[in-house]
Amino acid sequence: MMRRNSKLKSQTAISRRQLLQTGGVTSLGLTLPQLLRADNGRGRGTKKSAKATSCIFIHQYGGLSQLDSWDMKPDAPREIRGPYRSIETATPGFRVCELMPKLAGLSEQYAVIRSMTHDMSQHDRANSMLLAGRSKPAVDDPAFGAIVTKLSPSTASIPPHVWLQKFGGGSAPPDHTYLTGGHLGMAYAPMLIGTKHDDNPAAKDFRVRAFDTNENVPLERLERRWQLSQELQTLSNTGKTAEFHSLDLYQQQSFDLLHSRDAKIAFDVNRETPSLRDRYGRNPLGQNLLLARRLVESGVRLVNVVAWTGLAAGEQFVSIETWDMHGNADVGIFENGWNGLPFALPRTDQAVAALLSDLSDRGLLDSTLVVLVGEFGRTPIISQGAKRIGRDHWPQCYSAMVAGGGIQGGVVYGESNDRAAYVKSNPVSLEDFTATLFTAMQINPASRLSPDGFTIPASPGSPITALL
Repeated sequence: MMRRNSKLKSQTAISRRQLLQTGGVTSLGLTLPQLLRADNGRGRGTKKSAKATSCIFIHQYGGLSQLDSWDMKPDAPREIRGPYRSIETATPGFRVCELMPKLAGLSEQYAVIRSMTHDMSQHDRANSMLLAGRSKPAVDDPAFGAIVTKLSPSTASIPPHVWLQKFGGGSAPPDHTYLTGGHLGMAYAPMLIGTKHDDNPAAKDFRVRAFDTNENVPLERLERRWQLSQELQTLSNTGKTAEFHSLDLYQQQSFDLLHSRDAKIAFDVNRETPSLRDRYGRNPLGQNLLLARRLVESGVRLVNVVAWTGLAAGEQFVSIETWDMHGNADVGIFENGWNGLPFALPRTDQAVAALLSDLSDRGLLDSTLVVLVGEFGRTPIISQGAKRIGRDHWPQCYSAMVAGGGIQGGVVYGESNDRAAYVKSNPVSLEDFTATLFTAMQINPASRLSPDGFTIPASPGSPITALL
């Protein structure tokens, strides 16, 4: 993109600070580059096939109880099994919690892993591990989404990687673990939508502000500033660095988006019919999943969604950590409030089932991997929290759901013991889980991410062939 001109080279080099001030984000007057950190990948897209080329990764932030969802133990003592009964699914011999009837009817479309395991019970560190797909991630390890957009870039005129609903609260992983590209660079970070709990498509006044420009700076002036910044980069060796190459990438894509009618349409969930919006559920998770479907349909490669299911009537906001059900937030795990299973699990059942059905109806399920998982599970024994009863953190054995392209439906992989406390067979590490996701997305887990092309594989794990 940079022009080489001997006459320009002979001129006095512009300093690093001058180039940043003149050609940087602030001087361009854009809000998009502040949100958008993605490689445009022009001309390097891959051909569609029966395997997944896109992914919707749903984070049950806080850690879902495996005993009250995917891995119930109806014969265990009450203090372990809890109050809910198990129900049949469309797959013979596979039963799930009665709070998930819609997903029960769709069991032939997904697989459940009952033997996820690691040893970290601290939220922020466990989330960092899940994001990187590594039991011992380095500080600058890129997240799954950044790796996908690096190794499987999109040719669409919208960001290849979008994050819906920012992590919040004391349990959140550091921003750099998922809102940057790690050692890959900022060009592979996601576009973030939803920085606060009420900034989501379920809110009446929601709109994607990333398309806004400074009202005092018309688009024509922004274009002139962009052209000037390109010319200035040719005057400085600094403009030839990887840092400025990344800056160039997301500023260039910002202009693409400002001119892209397709991108604005993709982010406009109001274009969906009221009946379909009702089908997903008029709550943050339901509407974010509907938006995620619109985005993958428009060519987005990876959409991360934090499974914040909203507030019950009359509740005040506390945290988006829906699934951290200790009973410490004045709502018991079996109580009907924002932090309780009777509130959160049916809403998730409705939203995820609607997503799977909608993708299937549109012919997109074969090419879209859907992942539903938290950073860990919950303790087998129900206990008294600070205010209400709950279950505490438990990483030794928990469950995950995967569906869509490349995944065998109607499969239950792995087995827990009689209390869903420890893995009995086929343990699945974060490395193997992530390697399986890469393989489903037609990405070789052994692909090298280092500049030298020899070290740092995308994942050191082994794919679970029984799921593929």
